[in-house]
Amino acid sequence: MYDYSTTPRKSSRMPFFLIATVTLLFISLCMLSAAGVTLFTVMSSQRSGVETARAASSNQEIADRQTAPPAREVIVMQPPDGVDYETAVLRAVYEQVNDSVVSITALATHAGVTGFAAPTDDELLPFGTGSGFVWDMDGHIVTNNHVVEGADKLQVTFSDGASAIADIVGVDEDSDLAVIKIDPSGFDLLPVIVGDMDEVFVGMRVAAIGNPFRLAGTLTSGIVSAVGRSIPSQSNFSIPDSIQTDAAINPGNSGGPLLNERGEVIGVNAQIRSEVRANSGVGFAIPIAIVERVVPALIERGRYIHSFMGISGATYSPICSQEQNLAPEQRGVLVQEVIRGGPAARAGVNGATRRIASAHPGICPSTAGGDFITAVNGLSVSTFDDILIYLARYTSPGDDLTLTVLRDGEQREVVLDLAARPNR
Repeated sequence: MYDYSTTPRKSSRMPFFLIATVTLLFISLCMLSAAGVTLFTVMSSQRSGVETARAASSNQEIADRQTAPPAREVIVMQPPDGVDYETAVLRAVYEQVNDSVVSITALATHAGVTGFAAPTDDELLPFGTGSGFVWDMDGHIVTNNHVVEGADKLQVTFSDGASAIADIVGVDEDSDLAVIKIDPSGFDLLPVIVGDMDEVFVGMRVAAIGNPFRLAGTLTSGIVSAVGRSIPSQSNFSIPDSIQTDAAINPGNSGGPLLNERGEVIGVNAQIRSEVRANSGVGFAIPIAIVERVVPALIERGRYIHSFMGISGATYSPICSQEQNLAPEQRGVLVQEVIRGGPAARAGVNGATRRIASAHPGICPSTAGGDFITAVNGLSVSTFDDILIYLARYTSPGDDLTLTVLRDGEQREVVLDLAARPNR
């Protein structure tokens, strides 16, 4: 720790001229220091103004305004003697996050709930369970849309057994996310810590906490098996940038957090790939990059508006070079169809003009003649998923998007105005 305090030395015999000289030097130094501080303040103010302007024009205005999980110190402890590192990490993650995770029971008044007699009057009966986690001190809880879909009320149970009734604040079918809210009075809420999607990598150790098979407070662990997956949503659109994990995800885990070894949320557990609706080592989580954009909008206005280009495309492979009249070393996306009346159509993006009998079906598209996208806003793209990920992470309806395309052998830039994603 630095100590900036000083104790002045006393002198009873310092000559007057020396005192005057020291005083003048001191005044000069103060003036120079003040000038330096002023210059630094002006430069900092100028930089701050630029940064503020950039922030104001960003695609995450709502996310920037809305309350996010408050800053909380991440606890990283060294393993005690006799305990291996992985055990110590998982124990620390559980102790840090379990109190933030809740069990959610969906309640409904309609008749015909499987396994229960028909309700009378306004009697609420359970028909599904899932998980969720505390987002902020106001009582907002994040979960999956499919966990709360069809519910009239929701029962939220915390790790200490205390329960509350929650109302739905907002849902988004396209990302399968939902926000519900309890009255926070009397609850010692512990919001989660949000992680950074850019720090997620294949092989990273992860943990999931949730309510599989109604077994509350269950911890499972594994690794990130893949990133950048596109998984189906509850709408006609996929969820890009999703995280694949071999941590055990089972029915009831939906809506719970996927955590890194620091106990930070990097995803919302949503799906499993299994023939028997049980863990097969392939689970998927909605990435925190999408969660951070969608959740604040659901809290503020009850819905999230996704951006829309209006194209369908295919990833280009070198084996398709002759059929597509492109160099084998090129990388990018072949535009196959442009949706009539959509942003891409209005901007003049060209879809495929003819059908072809590809010698490599399943690898090469059966159409040709459309634009070939090589970059989005100056960033190179190699796959169609690259475009979807960029749209999901960084854009909103009304933003301008610049596509770098090859058309008839010439490179062009096409600027389109993104629209709101249609319901279909």
